[in-house]
Amino acid sequence: MRTLTKLFGITLFFSSVAVMASDNSHGGSSVPAVTGVVTKNADNTNLNARDKGDDTLTPQKQTNSKSDIDVLAAVRKSIVDDESLSVSAHNVKIVTLNGAVTLRGPVKNTNEKNRVAELARKVPGVVSIDNQLDIDTK
Repeated sequence: MRTLTKLFGITLFFSSVAVMASDNSHGGSSVPAVTGVVTKNADNTNLNARDKGDDTLTPQKQTNSKSDIDVLAAVRKSIVDDESLSVSAHNVKIVTLNGAVTLRGPVKNTNEKNRVAELARKVPGVVSIDNQLDIDTK
């Protein structure tokens, strides 16, 4: 048991050294993994307030029916597979109820908004599209 404990300690030590070495490979300074500018545009408080009401269709209202889950997965796949779309477009909210697909969230421009809806419309099993995508104006 002592040998196992020592071996674990040595492994942990060398793992820590390797991580510290890779962190300091940027000229000795500590650089955060993700950098960016935080602006008031990143504040989505108003959208969250809008989505609290029972009238707003949110992903929490997604049904567990096999057909709706299959349609949702196919719509998500078609959107994610389109490499011309932005990360924002790849991450839109998709809710499917009885084949009716609701799209919500930010996209970069009108072309992306239309492209996401077009991709969803082409999926077998989609009865209708409610395109509530927002165009990001940052």
